[in-house]
Amino acid sequence: QVQLVESGGGLVQPGGSLRLSCGASARFFNIYDMGWYRQTPGKERELVASITRGGSTNYADSVKGRFTISRDNAKDTVDLQMNNLEPEDTAVYYCYAKGSPRPGSVFNYWGQGTQVTISS
Repeated sequence: QVQLVESGGGLVQPGGSLRLSCGASARFFNIYDMGWYRQTPGKERELVASITRGGSTNYADSVKGRFTISRDNAKDTVDLQMNNLEPEDTAVYYCYAKGSPRPGSVFNYWGQGTQVTISS
């Protein structure tokens, strides 16, 4: 079974930067949308950024101009470059992919989550 594996979380000061990366444990037959969500205790998981296979992107208003999502279709990876981080960005970040492990099937996949903490 294909799994998504995230890396790159950690603790940084306000104004700092982090880069999150996500890759698949095995090759997909095809991946459609990929993205990053985040969640804080007591709140619903929210979309941070998404990217289609063709490269079209969508960002939450709160991160526009600060975060950049990118993907490598040849490697089935998606990255999130986060700049000018704010304490409000503190959350567990989850990688997401909508893909086909084999022809004729489409599933939603989630990573295990990586903690991002913004604090001085």
